[in-house]
Amino acid sequence: MDRRQQVLAWSGGIALLFIFSANFAAPYFTQVNYSASLALDRLASAGNEAAEIPATHLSTPEPLKALYITSCVAGTPSWRSELKALIETTELNAIVIDIKDYTGRVSFPNDYPGTGNQRGCTVSDLKVFVSELHASNIYVIGRISVFQDLSYSTFFPELAVKSLSTGDVWRDRKGLSFVDVGAKPYWDYIVKISKDAYNLGFDELNYDYVRYPSDGNMQDVSYVWSNASTTKPEMLESFFAYLRDSLASSGAKLSVDLFGMTTTVESDMGIGQLLEKALPYFDYVAPMVYPSHYPPTWNGFVNPAEYPYEVVKIAMSRGREREVILNIANGLATSTPSKLRPWLQDFNLGATYGPDKVRAQIQATYDSGLTSWMVWSAANKYTKEALLPE
Repeated sequence: MDRRQQVLAWSGGIALLFIFSANFAAPYFTQVNYSASLALDRLASAGNEAAEIPATHLSTPEPLKALYITSCVAGTPSWRSELKALIETTELNAIVIDIKDYTGRVSFPNDYPGTGNQRGCTVSDLKVFVSELHASNIYVIGRISVFQDLSYSTFFPELAVKSLSTGDVWRDRKGLSFVDVGAKPYWDYIVKISKDAYNLGFDELNYDYVRYPSDGNMQDVSYVWSNASTTKPEMLESFFAYLRDSLASSGAKLSVDLFGMTTTVESDMGIGQLLEKALPYFDYVAPMVYPSHYPPTWNGFVNPAEYPYEVVKIAMSRGREREVILNIANGLATSTPSKLRPWLQDFNLGATYGPDKVRAQIQATYDSGLTSWMVWSAANKYTKEALLPE
């Protein structure tokens, strides 16, 4: 189970938020009004205003405490102002904003191949918003969904993961498609988006869906671009190295999201993700240790979602142990600051998550020897009572 079960689906001028889960009988909806004429007016005025704003960057706060928002929320002034105020009045000091989501949609105006006909939430004044966040000393992270890209794989099927039986683009159970991890022309596309986002003022670039597909008929998968003599972890590591080297001169901080179980499982789980192969290439590594995403009976917990402290403590303690072992192997001191900062759960799945369960995860992070964390809610609704006041 991954974030795809909590994704946002947007349609036409009215945005409808769907949080998908096999455990939900029906989707959860949040409606956001969107006026096309108003958007055009804002686009013109925002473009003029943004042209006069120099892109500046903040240093990474220590500790970092962030929440996540979608591009549609970033483009809705009232909602984004509400969440900005939440950060300003609590211990939070950072925000994660979608730059490119799981559909392939890019949130800022652009002329990238395959994005021109997309409908959805382009944030016309994104540079202005980032500048406003900086004025409040809020660190801004841009989230880029990488290899799960419905749009790009549709426009450029030759780069997509293919169906072995038909030769067409392979799709998972949700009808979503992936670009082949080994498709190096796509790597340059991700680098281009990254550089453009950094030039808008994003302080850090966060990469999600950096993996091979997992949910669907895996016997029917064909990787045309991935070298058969190269393992999935090795192919992903090549991408990590390319990303780091291509962006080294920009000054951007880089982070990557991994499945939560990468901290406790020694194999790549068929998706190519190994903790030790990600740590050397990123400034920060963010395991998604949502308790609800761990299978029943994991570590003896019938329903891990009911044990937020225990799950996060076990997962991040083990992750930290593995990080220290890797540091020693690379000649670094055992006291080298950790790159790990988990994604924590603030949504109801498998259990009801109120202030106690959200705060328990934060405390488990600290008790694992870590200092920073990010909190995820696909609905962008956060439990203020779980956060310490400023």
